[in-house]
Amino acid sequence: MQLILPMLVQGAQMALVVLLAPLLTGLVRKLKARLTRRRGAPVTQPWRDILKLLQKEAVVADSASWLYRAAPYLIFAATWVAAALVPTFATHLQFSWTADLIAIVALLGSARFFLALAGMDVGTAFGGLGASREMMFATLAEPAMLLITFALALIAGSTQLSTIAAVMAGPAVGLRVSLGMALVALIIVALAENGRIPVDNPATHLELTMVHEAMVLEYSGRHLAMIELAASLKLLLYLSLIACVFVPWGLAAPGQGLAAHLAGLLAYLGKIAVGAVALALFETAIAKMRVFRVPDFLGIALMLGLLGTLLLFVSARL
Repeated sequence: MQLILPMLVQGAQMALVVLLAPLLTGLVRKLKARLTRRRGAPVTQPWRDILKLLQKEAVVADSASWLYRAAPYLIFAATWVAAALVPTFATHLQFSWTADLIAIVALLGSARFFLALAGMDVGTAFGGLGASREMMFATLAEPAMLLITFALALIAGSTQLSTIAAVMAGPAVGLRVSLGMALVALIIVALAENGRIPVDNPATHLELTMVHEAMVLEYSGRHLAMIELAASLKLLLYLSLIACVFVPWGLAAPGQGLAAHLAGLLAYLGKIAVGAVALALFETAIAKMRVFRVPDFLGIALMLGLLGTLLLFVSARL
């Protein structure tokens, strides 16, 4: 019984992120539609699309290899594991010892690697274009994410997310310039990694600007459903990561009862809703930038992460 209950709580978190991810995407689309004076599709529309795609036959090109068929499942598995490791409503769950920020960065990098390979596998011009752009962005996004990890590790003394959340929730941290830099850098990386405005527009299929959509243009049926679900999970992962590290209040501590876990769940849902509103407002108020300016945009995150890490070496209270 001592093992069954923690496993059930861990399983509940894994199911929660899968259920919430398409709803988060639908909520952002709904809010953006209302902000532009349109009715918009229901919040549950992404789930309807995914279920419909799962029922359709996957059309595969003759030149596609086994990697093209396996990539959607590998991408979904890596993204789901990474999203399930981020504490949502409670800390120190059964698999919290694996919830390391460096491991999460590695899992996301693996998913990106398989997605880029799948985009180039068929040999289409769009797939190669999207893969090359994705790798160009990754050369700046991944180092920036690692520098953010180092900055948080210097403060918390660990890269384990439950430990970081516990330290950040305590009164000893206070306001620090380095944390502000890390937060802004993480937001920039999240926008770039999820292909959101101003880096990419997820609502269009413009040949000259698309990145993520170019790599998955040849997918259909259940393969496309896995990729779309993985994309929604990735967006939820970054919002959960921001909420866990920078807004850690409400997380249930180890040993607390059902009421604390339910309160943590309500607090988590509130944080995600606030994040969805902020994302919708930001994307409605700003225009997409040119694709060749994205490295400059990500360079800001890289420099902020580096400066935040350096500040922690020269001052303990900045």
